[in-house]
Order: sequence, then C-alpha cells, then structure tokens
Amino acid sequence: MSESIKGVNPVIASAMEHFASRSGELKSIAVPEWNTTIYYKELSTFQEQSGIMQYHQQGKIVEALVETIIVKARKQDGTKMFNPADKLILMTQADPDVLVKIATALNSSNTDYNVEETVKN
Repeated sequence: MSESIKGVNPVIASAMEHFASRSGELKSIAVPEWNTTIYYKELSTFQEQSGIMQYHQQGKIVEALVETIIVKARKQDGTKMFNPADKLILMTQADPDVLVKIATALNSSNTDYNVEETVKN
C-alpha cells in the first residue's frame, strides 16, 4: 500500500491505487485550427463526468460536448486548459466542427458515449 494513503480504509486505498494505475499518462491531440495541442487522460472521475452526463441526459448535446472539453482538456503540465467561464465563448465563438473533433478525441476511451453518433441524432 502506498505511503500517501496510509490510514485510509484498505478497500478505499485499493480503489484509489487501481484508479491511479489506470489513469496513465497524458495523451494529446493536435488542434492546428487553434495552433495548439490539447492533452488529456483517457480515464476521468465520476465527479468530472457528472456535469457531462447531466447535460447528455437532458438532451443538451452541445453543452455536453463543450463541458467535455472544459473538464478534460489539459495543458502539457496537466493543469486545466479551460475554466467554466470559457463555456459561453466556446459555444458561441468557436468552430463547431473543431469542438466535435476535440470532444470525440477526449472521449475516445469512453465506449458508452459516442460523440459523433450523439451529434447525428
């Protein structure tokens, strides 16, 4: 058991270690239209997914796509690239095709949520 989680319920410690082992390194997607590279982890937490899932359940697909980008997109150092205040700008002043491309890549490991299929519906 890791020293950083000593004293924690052993089952919780195992769950945390398992998640950390699956989180992996940052992956990246080049976004030439924005002259940048977006980094992300394939696996995200329920906390990170909750807003995305709420929008999806409400049928607010555009909001779900943008929320995906806000929640998952990272800089090379792993810090968040966007904040919630960027949502309106992304929704109203960014190319939808680029947003779909980014959200699709960020959701590449999530087989339960296919961005392209959802956008078609």
